[in-house]
Amino acid sequence: MNLLKAGGKLSIIVAIIIFGLLILFHELGHFLVAKKNGIKVEEFCIGMGPRLVHVTKGETVYSIRLFPIGGACMMEGEDESSTSSRAFNNKSVWARIAVVFAGPAFNFILAFFLASIIIGIGGAQVPTLSQVEEGTGAQAAGLQAGDTILKLDNKKITIFSDINLYLQKHPSGESVTVTYERDGQKNEVEVTPVKDEATGMYKFGFISTRTKVGFFSTLRYGLSEVRYWIEAVIQSLGMLISGQVGAQDLSGPIRIVNELGTVYKESQKINVMTTFLNLANFSVLLSANLGVMNLLPIPALDGGRLLFLLIEAIRGKKMSANKEGMIHFVGFCALMVLMVFLFANDIRMLWIQ
Repeated sequence: MNLLKAGGKLSIIVAIIIFGLLILFHELGHFLVAKKNGIKVEEFCIGMGPRLVHVTKGETVYSIRLFPIGGACMMEGEDESSTSSRAFNNKSVWARIAVVFAGPAFNFILAFFLASIIIGIGGAQVPTLSQVEEGTGAQAAGLQAGDTILKLDNKKITIFSDINLYLQKHPSGESVTVTYERDGQKNEVEVTPVKDEATGMYKFGFISTRTKVGFFSTLRYGLSEVRYWIEAVIQSLGMLISGQVGAQDLSGPIRIVNELGTVYKESQKINVMTTFLNLANFSVLLSANLGVMNLLPIPALDGGRLLFLLIEAIRGKKMSANKEGMIHFVGFCALMVLMVFLFANDIRMLWIQ
């Protein structure tokens, strides 16, 4: 078995660069907002384990650590008591909420920045049809090239990917009321998806290509792309909880590296710009995913810390530091168990491919 069969050793380098960028932005969010609130940052690091290189500037140590997984913005008074007025634990609850929320927020900002670059270079995924496939529900309903899809039932369609998201949420192939615009007039028609025998998935028969748009439309579509990926991650979590997808469908670091390798290898066959755009698009997905996952109310994650801080804001007093620390420790242990499962699951799935 070759876990790097798609992209070779270069896929690891590409993955480290991309993951490093995502982690850097995440921790930079914590760092900048902490500094803005006068909190002492003791260390800003990328990676975990022993330090490889480090430099001290002012009161903060900046370092790169051995294992390229994770990172940290270590603040005085974050996990221990401190009497300093600059300690994290002595700042107002809303200042601490801002610091904790800034990490995931910066991942969403990075996703927006990358999405806007992709759209500026390659065009936006406007939901205007460039073609209708023969023998599909769209053709049977009379839809044509040039029609702009506005709604699927009550679901507003902003970018073309929203159509795929709708089909993922409604996989049974039932008829859908499609609201579309043609020559400035809104129309409605019933469309029944057909099953694609090659993939086993249902499709409407819509085809669209990226379209160049102006500067402000680029920003608007960039926001829509980030909103789409956030919604896609949340919808996938819902499908996992409801049992529509199984735990074996979860991808861990090994499979992500393998997928990155596939993207890199296939894109290289075309040209450098295509490689950049496809890797940037993959990074938008990962950055939005990282932002959402960190906001989940799970102990040891930013979302778990935010939950405790919001409870403190409502109650008007802090929870016992020992109790909160124990809960976060249990959450951290659970995350480590999940990480081991994901590694084992990745190896098993790649072994049987």
